[in-house]
Amino acid sequence: MGGAVSAGEDNDDLIDNLKEAYYIRSDLVERAFRAIDRADYYLEEYRDNAYKDLAWRHGKIHLSAPCIYSEVMEALDLHPGLSFLNLGSGTGYLSTMVGLILGPFGVNHGIELHADVIDYAYQKLDSFIKTSDSFDKFEFCEPSFAAGNCLEIPPSESRQYDRVYCGAGVQKEHEDYMKNLLKLGGVLVMPLEEKLTKITRTGPNSWETKKIISVSFAPLILPKHGTSRKPKTVPLPKYEVRTLQELTRICIRHSLRVTTGGADSQPPRGRGSSFSVGRGLAVARLHKYGPRFKRRRVHRRHCNGLVLATRQVVASSGIGPAPLDANHSQGGRAEEEEEAGERDARRRAGRGVVRVVEEEEMVEEEEEEEEEEEEEQQQQQQEEEEEGQEEEEEKETGELLRPQPPVNVLRERILGLPLPEPLKMYLLFYREK
Repeated sequence: MGGAVSAGEDNDDLIDNLKEAYYIRSDLVERAFRAIDRADYYLEEYRDNAYKDLAWRHGKIHLSAPCIYSEVMEALDLHPGLSFLNLGSGTGYLSTMVGLILGPFGVNHGIELHADVIDYAYQKLDSFIKTSDSFDKFEFCEPSFAAGNCLEIPPSESRQYDRVYCGAGVQKEHEDYMKNLLKLGGVLVMPLEEKLTKITRTGPNSWETKKIISVSFAPLILPKHGTSRKPKTVPLPKYEVRTLQELTRICIRHSLRVTTGGADSQPPRGRGSSFSVGRGLAVARLHKYGPRFKRRRVHRRHCNGLVLATRQVVASSGIGPAPLDANHSQGGRAEEEEEAGERDARRRAGRGVVRVVEEEEMVEEEEEEEEEEEEEQQQQQQEEEEEGQEEEEEKETGELLRPQPPVNVLRERILGLPLPEPLKMYLLFYREK
């Protein structure tokens, strides 16, 4: 199943294609998809296929197509602090993305039939926590997995979740079983009768059902019950109460992340991002319209000043209506002609002053443009000189100068704290540099 969008060159390119095809529609889902490279969950020899909109299977390891995961994430309507159960959690790719949205006070559980696939999922989870820079940009709800058949959850558990997803085709006779895993107001997303279906629990015995898209999933594997053996049960992962030490680490990292202004506020990369870049331009002291817009604004200020100067010249020149005599009547024709001639002379004088003002403003504007052009040329020359110096250094050393990786601000803040090294490493989750 898949092939709804074209393949991407990398993870960001794949997400851009999913956004353009309207599979990814919300900012939260977009950030989660961009934070986790899909190729990291492939075996090394199959990474070249990671950015195609196709499902992938190798033995017991399976990943659904990106367009399917996009629809699932959007349909789940995730928020921080919710509880989530993933039935058929597989590699943990979906559970990890969900954990980025749930935050540290959510619940993130998964049930997987094969124990060796759970080992694979924990390896990928450990790699994400230890090596990915995205980990420091989110407050994460780490998933926990249990091995067994999801149809063998004991009734004694009677545990319910805000969000439930099943990654295998559900038979109609198991629909009610799945619904009972939901809290009131919860959302269940599962393949039901060849349709990806969203079911919302609106009351103790009432539901709303919505068909999303046509899908083709392998059916759920039914439990094998022997005649002489008792049916197996699969205990759900335990709810773990965080220790005071863990809560302190969460609070410290949250405070440092907020004060840096660079973790939660960083927009995702890619041409299709719906995040605003205005703040980034402001920080870089760049205007989104460039220097030409600035010069046009200067020109408008000159025009406003010119209008004001013109009014002042006209006022000072005494241009106005002819004065009245003592009887409030106009003088004779000779006086009128004389006064009209004086007014014309004053108008011509005022126009001459206005022209002078215009010429002075134009000269100032041209001088400013020339200064800006000279500054741009100087900057270009400096950049060329720096590039030349780098090339010379490369020739001398025989090594290419690699671009510096982006700075992990949260990590730098933690390392700068006046704390013992073991405590710093605890705050960093013992992450590698």
